Amino acid sequence: MTGIELQSRLKQFAYRIIPLCESLPSKKVSRVIEDQLTRSVFSAAANYRAACNAQSPKAFTSKLSIAFEEMDESLFWLEVITEIKLVKQEKMKSILKEADELTRILASSRKTSQKKRKI
Repeated sequence: MTGIELQSRLKQFAYRIIPLCESLPSKKVSRVIEDQLTRSVFSAAANYRAACNAQSPKAFTSKLSIAFEEMDESLFWLEVITEIKLVKQEKMKSILKEADELTRILASSRKTSQKKRKI
């Protein structure tokens, strides 16, 4: 997968989160989760884009690390939504799968980038 393809996949995933958040029940906890989730998922996409435009390998690794951390946080909030049953499990299955895949891709990319910098 190219950097451009991953940028697109992250942005498209962020767009998928909007209707999910809008479907959350009107509860105080839902508002907190919605705010945290939208911030983290869009931050992951934006920071990966910034990584792809980084001016140095060190800057690339730094932005990539932030993208990974934000995507992992997004996965956390999606797990919370599922575990406290704010949305039906069937609706969450594909979203959780994509969040997990994106988190793993970013983690692997970060690891590779860190190894390259140590060579």
